[in-house]
This record gives sequence, C-alpha cells and structure tokens, in this order.
Amino acid sequence: MGDGATTTWAAGSGRVSRPESGLARHAFMLTVKAATAIFALIMAGLVLVLVSGSWASLRHFGLRFLWTSRWDPVANVFGGLPFIYGTVVSSLIALLLAASIGILSALFLAEFAPRRLSGLLGILIELLAAVPSVVFGLWGLFVLAPVVQRDIGPALQAAFGFLPIFKGVIYGVNMLTASLILTLMIVPTVMSISRDLISGVPGRYREATLALGSTRWEAVRYVVLPMVRPGVFGACMLALGRALGETIAVTMVIGNRPSISASLFAPGYTIASAIANEFTEATSDLYISALIELGLLLLVISILINAAGRLFLARLDRDGGRA
Repeated sequence: MGDGATTTWAAGSGRVSRPESGLARHAFMLTVKAATAIFALIMAGLVLVLVSGSWASLRHFGLRFLWTSRWDPVANVFGGLPFIYGTVVSSLIALLLAASIGILSALFLAEFAPRRLSGLLGILIELLAAVPSVVFGLWGLFVLAPVVQRDIGPALQAAFGFLPIFKGVIYGVNMLTASLILTLMIVPTVMSISRDLISGVPGRYREATLALGSTRWEAVRYVVLPMVRPGVFGACMLALGRALGETIAVTMVIGNRPSISASLFAPGYTIASAIANEFTEATSDLYISALIELGLLLLVISILINAAGRLFLARLDRDGGRA
C-alpha cells in the first residue's frame, strides 16, 4: 500500500482491518508532546510566581536570608535558617526510620510471610496512607507527645544522653515527635512500592540461586535486593517528598518555635508549618514576601535532595555494577 501499512484479515468478521494511519500516529505524538509541554509550563509558571512573589524579600535580605536565624515580624526582620533546619532534620530522620521499617516489612511480606498474613498486614499498612494528616496530628498531640515526654525521651536520654541530640529538657511537642509522625505517614509509601517490586522479581532468579546452594536469605540479599534497588530508592524519594511538604500534622506536634537546637527534644519549626501558621497573619508586604520565599526554598530543597539522591544512586550503580 502507498503508506507502507500492512493489511490483515480479521478472523470470523469477514472484514479487512488496517493499522492506524499516519495521521492518527501523528495526532497521538502531538498529544503526548503537548501534555509534556503543559507540565513543563506549569513548573516554569510555579517557579516564576514564587520568584516574583518573594522578590521583595530576595532584594531586601539577599543571601543572608539563608543563614539568619532571627524571625521578627514586628521589626520586619526575617531569616529562614531555623525553618530550613527543622524541615531537613525532621524529614531525614523520618526517611531513615521509614526506609528501615518499610523495606524490612516489604521483605517479610513478599518473601517470608504466609500468603494470608502477608495480604492482611499489607492492607493494614496501606490503610495508613488513607488516614488524613489532621488525624495523625491529633493522635500525635494527645497520644504520642505524652509518650515521648514520659517514656521514649527519658529512655533515649538514659541510654544515649552523651550525644547532643538527646540532651536538654524533654518537651512533648518537639522535633522527635514530628519525625515520628512523619515516619508513620510515609512508611506505607515505602512499604507498598517496595513489596510490589520485590514480588515482581521473577521466581527463576531465586530458584537458580537456591540451586547453587544459597539460603533463602542469601538469595534475597544478593539477587532480589540488587534488582529492585533503583525502584526502592525511588520509593524513598517519593516518601521524602511527602515528608518535606507535610504541614498540618507537623504543625500540631513540632512546637513551632523558630530556633535551632541540637537536641531532638526541643521544639522546632518547618517551612511548611511556618507558612500555614503565619500567612494569614502577615500584615506587611515584606512579611508576605518572606513567607513566599520560604515556599521557594522548600521547592529548591526538594529539587536538590532529589538530584543528590539520583546522583548517589547513579554512582552506586557505576561502582557496584548494574543491578
């Protein structure tokens, strides 16, 4: 045929079916490219709005906004360092705990647990993702915070009190409580994606490893985990993205004090909770601009952390061989 398309006979229908025409393929590709362009325009527009909204703060404070700790709306003096510190520390602690718990849980459910138990536990853990963040916040404020102040905090201080992060007065609402709440909120993301990836590894790889004399754990450690490492890392990055931007639950349990303390038992502040708490109370243009600059910083921090994670994974694959 003129357009190079082949003709096939549809069995039982008595009709000739033709592949889609070049016009249809062209329309499909145009649609895909347009959707990609729209996404790029949305991201560019987001950055443009944040930059334009924070321009007064950027021009007034310059780069010292990044390392200044004073936040004084009365004097119109604003520094974002306490919020950057609180956001990064609470999110990284939550990611460390959630990755450990989530990956180990996924391994157990996918490789070692009985099928019925695996299905039941998987559903229960995934239900955590459907719980509204304000419910996590209420539970953290009235249940977890007293437990941290009465039990968890003193136990950590008794065992590891020589470390700066476990020194000082133990408050119920603090960085540790916020980190634990974030851990509960992002564990389902890490666990569910990791479990699906592990379950998707073809069984012939496990069988071949076991046939060579390896144990079940050795097959998981040396064959299954390397194969799913990029996907698991991606799940952790998705979880980290949620932790960085979480607002309501963190606002209710972190203490909301714009200061920097080495102790996890001290109250803190995050960028998202600062914006949620203070945006409606901002009375000056510079105040509003400083809050918008915090939003711009949160976007930049998210991009930098994800870029660093991808570079780390690429180097890990290059040094250790492709999984």
